[in-house]
Amino acid sequence: MNDLSPAPAQDAQAEAKRKVPPLPPLFRIGKRLRHRFSALIARSSTVGDTPVYDPRLFPWIAVLERRWPEIRAELDALLAHQDAIPPLADISPDHRRIAPPGKWRSFFLVGYGYRSEANCARCPRTAEAVAAIPGLNSAFFSILEPGAHIPRHRGVTKAILTAHLGLVVPVKREACRMQVDEERLTWDTGKMLVFDDTYFHEVWNDTDEQRVILLIQFRRPTGVLGRIVGGLFLAGVRRSRFVQDARSSLGSWEKAMQKLEREH
Repeated sequence: MNDLSPAPAQDAQAEAKRKVPPLPPLFRIGKRLRHRFSALIARSSTVGDTPVYDPRLFPWIAVLERRWPEIRAELDALLAHQDAIPPLADISPDHRRIAPPGKWRSFFLVGYGYRSEANCARCPRTAEAVAAIPGLNSAFFSILEPGAHIPRHRGVTKAILTAHLGLVVPVKREACRMQVDEERLTWDTGKMLVFDDTYFHEVWNDTDEQRVILLIQFRRPTGVLGRIVGGLFLAGVRRSRFVQDARSSLGSWEKAMQKLEREH
């Protein structure tokens, strides 16, 4: 496993950059109540409440899997400008607790319902494919570098489920894995896996190759009560400072991407 600690002379600067800002009061209240919200949503779920789901429960997944070659082609074009794809910790302050420095990059198409028009224009076929997903919340390419480890963590709401489409999978598949609750998962090229990220999960890439997926978050299918409660919670998150700060950060990285594209 690579040493992810910064050099001693850079400790203070790196720590200041990675410092997680305090939660706003309204968000702290929401986080305290999230277990009650999630319990209501789970009871209303029409697909059950388990850590990992059979992708066949979601008809749109088969359609997306058939489009994986064209999605992979657009990803390959992006990777030519990889240095302009931001580390997730630079985009999302709330991920700085778990994102290994420089080891986890994300190229956002949609984040909490907000489209990045410039990024969608760079990947028009991928953008078209994810736009057809019912209840789409977020969609982005997630790039995990060799030796990366994302420590055990969990999401905050059962209002959404998470899906991964394998695009670049290391040859040593068993050494690049994810643990969700008690289940160990690996990725397959062109195939989806679906899980509930409110269960503790952890990721390792103990290989010398990148792992790249298209990460999708979508609304959990529920009854009326679940849709109302989940919708209210997600609306609060969407308007939170964390999401708005992430949108601002994406604007700065967009300038870097444009500069690299002009130089090439």
